[in-house]
Amino acid sequence: MARPVRIARSALAPNVPNSDLYVTQGHALLFDDLLIPAASLINGTTISLYAAEEHDELEFFHIKLETHDVIYAEGAPCETLLRVDETMSNFADYVREHGASEAQEAYCAAIICNGRRSELSTRVRSLMSPWLGPQKFDNIRARLEQRATELV
Repeated sequence: MARPVRIARSALAPNVPNSDLYVTQGHALLFDDLLIPAASLINGTTISLYAAEEHDELEFFHIKLETHDVIYAEGAPCETLLRVDETMSNFADYVREHGASEAQEAYCAAIICNGRRSELSTRVRSLMSPWLGPQKFDNIRARLEQRATELV
């Protein structure tokens, strides 16, 4: 079973989210005009994989708008479902039919850490940060880590 990501109450900012929020690992949240998948934000304390062992089945709800956008789920800025034809059973089918480049253009904001290649590129930039200076993703992760230590 795919494990959801649990974003604890106030993990992102005071009272954001306003209660524990559970999203898929690939579901992106908006930070500083960047969409970042929840799996890339895991810190092991306030943002963690949730075992959900007490559940036989998990049900996720996706909101689809005319265009990809950001809405507030429990007060946290989360992406809506990408434009996917109703006949497609999942996003993988959409990418196979329309190509990854069209899917990338459909995002309402720049997305990082999305897929292995993007994740690797983001990690390399983070490793280079001593020479290049902190990158936006590093600053976001540092803020979330600071927030986690304040809450624990």
